[in-house]
Order: sequence, then structure tokens, then C-alpha cells
Amino acid sequence: MGLDLYAKVEPYLDFEEQVRELHREFLRLVFENGCNNIIDIGCGQGAFMIHLGANNVDNYGIDLSAEQISVCQEFGLNAEHKSLSEVTQTFSCATAIFDVINYLNNDEVENFFKDTARVLEKDGYFFFDVNSLHGFEDVAQGSLNISVEDKFIGIDAYFEDQKLNTAITLFTQNGDDSYSREQDVITQHYYPVKTLRNSLQNAGFQVQEVLNFHLHSDEDADKYIFVCKKL
Repeated sequence: MGLDLYAKVEPYLDFEEQVRELHREFLRLVFENGCNNIIDIGCGQGAFMIHLGANNVDNYGIDLSAEQISVCQEFGLNAEHKSLSEVTQTFSCATAIFDVINYLNNDEVENFFKDTARVLEKDGYFFFDVNSLHGFEDVAQGSLNISVEDKFIGIDAYFEDQKLNTAITLFTQNGDDSYSREQDVITQHYYPVKTLRNSLQNAGFQVQEVLNFHLHSDEDADKYIFVCKKL
């Protein structure tokens, strides 16, 4: 799915401020709802876990990218390279931040929500974000070229048939002035709020709130944040 390649180019995409804004909102939800034992699903390089640890909140992270988890472990974080279906512990709260749900296809979403409910205690909370249609059509589409240090990065994103396909190409200069090339495509899926509400209800969640969030755009919301509670 291109996650390891994305991990290599992510530090050069200049999303730090947007990630901090999103993390601040998720931290607010964690504190307001008294969550004290959190699984961060799709934890990436562990930035949100670091915030949780700094606030004395117990946390555990999982990610499907071995490259991302290796970074977490270098920071000394409690994170593992595994899928949600492999997790056996239970938690008071689960988070899935920065498009995690959008990376799942239609067949995977229902099972993901059911597995999330399985690893939560009764009355446990589940917070996640998804991209809005505006976020996909008007914000995420386009091309980006980055030349930095010994690397050249090309990114082309195109939204069609309810999917955003993002082609990533990474050229890395070798010691002899030649370049090696890595290339992959990441696919994200658009889900209407109503569709997600139905899937969450089927998995045993009550949707308490859906928040409009303006991460990249001052116009329409480019993200929605779901606040859910396990029944």
C-alpha cells in the first residue's frame, strides 16, 4: 500500500503545523472525556503518543508500516508493527488520526470498526478523523515536486470514483552520483458521514458528535472528526 515509501518522504512534506493542530484537537477530546489508557491505531512515527506520554496518559501504538514503527522504537515508544486484528489487550480509548480510516477499502471498514470495539472497554471512546469530499476534491488533488538534500520527490494525486490515488516517486542520490528510484501508489477512499454512522452503529458504537475541522482550508471543512462511544 506504499506506507513504507510514504514514511520515507513524510518528513519533507511540511505538514508539521497541520499535524499539531489535529493532535491538539484529539488531546482535547482525550482530556475532556477522561481517557487514561489509549491505543493509537496507525500511530505513524509516534508524534501523538509522545504528546500523550508528556501528559502522563498511558499509550500503546500499532502501525502496518515497519518503517514507521522503527522510528517509534528509536524514540523508546511502546509501539508494534501489527494489525488491529492481532491486538488482545483492552483500552479505555482508541484513536485513529490523520486519514487512517480513508486508507481502508469498503470491505475493511466494517471489520476495522468491529475490531476497534473489541479492544475497547465498555463505555470506551473511539476518536477518528476522515477527509470530507471538499478535502479530497479541492485540497488533496494536485502535484508536488520537492528537491532537498540528496533526494527528489514527486507526488501526483488524482480523485476519481470516490478514490484519491496518490503516486509517490522518490529518487535518492547514490555515492557515485547515480540515483535509485522507488515508486508506489497510495489509495484513499471517500466515505460519506451517513455511511460511517451506519457502519459504526453496526459495530456497536454510538456516534456522539461529528465535528467539522478546517485543517488545510478556511472554506468548507476538509475533515470530520468522529466522537464515538462503545455501547
